[in-house]
Amino acid sequence: MPRYEYRCRSCGDTFELSRPMSESGDPAVCPVGHEDTVKLLSAVAVGGSAASSAAAPSGGGGGGGGCCGGGCCG
Repeated sequence: MPRYEYRCRSCGDTFELSRPMSESGDPAVCPVGHEDTVKLLSAVAVGGSAASSAAAPSGGGGGGGGCCGGGCCG
């Protein structure tokens, strides 16, 4: 079962819940009992030499990831 990460807006606590994907958007209550929570986006890491070498660009020329990498910063 997938684990989802949430943050409580009342107390600032971050917590995880295991729940079916069909319930991922349902409201979550923090461990302290507050109901004003928001679901966080979680990054997935893939390990292994094949995955990391395939994902890393060669040539060292940077990328277009951020605003300044895309050339919009005058």
